Amino acid sequence: MTVLPLHRPAGNRPGNIAGDPPIRAMVVLGTRPEAIKLAPVVRAMDASPLCEPFVVSSGQHREMLTPMLAALGVQAHADLAVMRDRQRLSGLTGRLVTALDAAIRDERPDVVVVQGDTTTAMCGALAASYEQIPVAHVEAGLRTGNLYNPFPEELNRRLIGRIARWHFAPTERAAAHLRAEGIPEPQIVTTGNTVIDNLHWMLRQGRGEPAFRTTGKRILVTLHRRENQGGGMRGLAGAVRRLADRGDCEVLLPLHKSPAVRESLLPDLAGHPGVTICEPLGYPDFTATLAACDLVLTDSGGVQEEAPSLGKPVLVLRATTERPEAIDAGVARLVGTDPDEVFATASRLLDDEAERDRMARAVNPFGDGRAADRIISAMVGDCLRPDAVYSAALD
Repeated sequence: MTVLPLHRPAGNRPGNIAGDPPIRAMVVLGTRPEAIKLAPVVRAMDASPLCEPFVVSSGQHREMLTPMLAALGVQAHADLAVMRDRQRLSGLTGRLVTALDAAIRDERPDVVVVQGDTTTAMCGALAASYEQIPVAHVEAGLRTGNLYNPFPEELNRRLIGRIARWHFAPTERAAAHLRAEGIPEPQIVTTGNTVIDNLHWMLRQGRGEPAFRTTGKRILVTLHRRENQGGGMRGLAGAVRRLADRGDCEVLLPLHKSPAVRESLLPDLAGHPGVTICEPLGYPDFTATLAACDLVLTDSGGVQEEAPSLGKPVLVLRATTERPEAIDAGVARLVGTDPDEVFATASRLLDDEAERDRMARAVNPFGDGRAADRIISAMVGDCLRPDAVYSAALD
């Protein structure tokens, strides 16, 4: 266990932070899901006289991130611009750590906030730890138990777990994973998932239009995961095409920007009259589309969490999931990537309204929309304690 003073002099701030607000928090993000899940935290910081957020974008998903941040009411104060076409993870990691180290040295934040399990999040935590700045990990404790599935997400989240000072777990199951790994109990806070905060916020804005063209049975499909790309995703495209061939439903596919995803999906699905393919939807339109569908097929973690809040059954197109709470609650089913199984399960749900309704009525296990308030309360309260220390689980 490494124990350091929690409040390190930052910039021209002398001594302890107690009595000397606001707390300067560097919020590091780079992907669309990170923006969605960190936006409630940034908005809560903006509304608090005790916090001053400084948002740094890695640009990991820049084309999708820029309009997303605008829709979420979040401004990126710095863009690291480290992305390269078809880059390898090792190259991305090297550039990110170097650029984040420079940003942290320039801004001298009191805390660094990261979310989830992206390479951006892992590098943000690593760069902060090199400067001995405490790290807050939002959506901590998700595990599949398989270091290579999903990859590199499981590796990233475990590494962040060894670095972070605050572990904000979305569920009790996630918190239990952290306790089992030896994270001290006072550093774990079960908050609910901030994605639910954001979903409620966006629906209250009343913006967005569904992207479906028809009024029959509507299936929303999202696919992007690295471990599914290639043969697995081509097989899933075949299953989706068979669903569209039924002739009684419309499949809507907002297409991820990844060339590998497009190369896997477009050959089977482009031009099919039952399939609507579009560019990634803005968040207001995506939430409206999600609210208008009858069934969701996805490999996205965030969609697994959002859909139950709107009463939408979810089929998870992955071999594993770090969100078994949704499976246990009956709002989602883990069907894997076998095309025949995916087609058969989806067809049963489309044909059996009662079964579909049973899934839609289950309780969402991912929160009540107040996760960001709990995160800010715990982090600020800890920072204002004069006897607080920075301790990470590093041995």
